[in-house]
Amino acid sequence: MAYPKSLQTLIQILKKLPGIGQKSAERFAFRMLDWKEKDLIQFSEAIEGVKKNLTYCPECGCLIEVSPCSLCNRDRRDASILCVVSDAKDVFSIEEMCHFNGMFHVLHGLLSPMDNRSLGKVDLDKVSARIKELETKEVILALDSTLEGDATSLYLKKQLEPLGIFISRLALGIPMGSSLDFIDEGTLSRAFSGRNSF
Repeated sequence: MAYPKSLQTLIQILKKLPGIGQKSAERFAFRMLDWKEKDLIQFSEAIEGVKKNLTYCPECGCLIEVSPCSLCNRDRRDASILCVVSDAKDVFSIEEMCHFNGMFHVLHGLLSPMDNRSLGKVDLDKVSARIKELETKEVILALDSTLEGDATSLYLKKQLEPLGIFISRLALGIPMGSSLDFIDEGTLSRAFSGRNSF
């Protein structure tokens, strides 16, 4: 016997979330049926509010609720350093550690020839224009340590080198509190090649 149509629709929508398959979506949908009406209304308003109230800053690409973007404020942030990230979520992770006070630029994706994703001339022109406008002296490539992240970092480095600025990448290697017994060969190799003086 098939689920009622309204329940099927909810299950299909929940399956759009990353990591959620049929069984998890069904479990969530049935759990939501037990929610009080006020909780369901609050949930739907929160979803509607995200789409209505949030936008991307036209300058840096960060997720903002009010304009102007506080992350683009030159009076409070160091414009000589520009941190390039792939996703707006990465900005919040970096901001949470309270160690970086430079500017950000969000690419909204990484190069992935397998998925037919590339960085267009518009994206590169925008990064270059911001570097010139901000008079940036260092660009930090804070991209994932994946095949796509590595490819994007190498591509950006090649494209930005003619600007004559210092280009760095986040250190990669052994995580804090880990034992060498549990480190994979690739991570250990990176840790050796990126070692610093002590």
